[in-house]
Amino acid sequence: MDLQSYLDRIGFVGTARPDLDTLKAVHHRHLLGITYENLSVQLGERVGLDPAESYAKIVAGRRGGWCYEMNGLLAWALEEIGFDVMRMAAGVLRSIRGDWIIGNHLALAVHLEDGPWLADVGFGDGLREPTPLREGPIEQFGLTYRLQLLDDGHWRLHNHEYGGAADFDFRFERAEEDRLAELCTWLQTDPESSFVQTLICQRFRPDRIEVLRGRVRRTVTTSGKREWLVADADELQSEVRDTFELDVEVRHLWPAVEKRHRAVFGS
Repeated sequence: MDLQSYLDRIGFVGTARPDLDTLKAVHHRHLLGITYENLSVQLGERVGLDPAESYAKIVAGRRGGWCYEMNGLLAWALEEIGFDVMRMAAGVLRSIRGDWIIGNHLALAVHLEDGPWLADVGFGDGLREPTPLREGPIEQFGLTYRLQLLDDGHWRLHNHEYGGAADFDFRFERAEEDRLAELCTWLQTDPESSFVQTLICQRFRPDRIEVLRGRVRRTVTTSGKREWLVADADELQSEVRDTFELDVEVRHLWPAVEKRHRAVFGS
């Protein structure tokens, strides 16, 4: 694993130092340079928590990844630069699903002189930059997020109004890695998992966020979102290749993608 190769992969230019400017730049460049995607799950490729495996896939293989891979790789890179990083077990939509879902998301706390910052390149369409771990609204690139400290001691990150998942919860404490591993396995094997059911690709651009969820294509800007349907297997392939810059064959997934769309939305 080579830090410079990672920095080249995300297009970071300059000297990486353990300071706020570097943290913001690496976080933002990671999102601009690497697609969030669950194609490994859709293709039956098992993924885990090992940063070396994520590095091989994302840096050497020029693929994307989901939260465990994206934030796992970022945590490794930041530690290589000299940052103090803590991995945290989070729960996407714990607000609806309850405590059992804690561990279905990996988030990061980065300790700086002024206190901890939340870093997260694995939420798909969430924060563009890290943010101080304190309550209140967060304005980033024309979109509004919010951090809330709940009565039970969990923090809740509220996504912007056009986001996919509405929120995730976490405690400011080191993750139980066994719990992360358990939910990582569940998310890619259980038929009830949305990652098993639905193909997902998401990519940040300077002025927008591009999203593919099954047949549904979405472009999010500061003024709203525009949605349309992918027509067929060839268009699905071209979206994955051209919009999300992934050299992965997905045409054979089209029947399952179309079937899932009918099940959710009807004909």
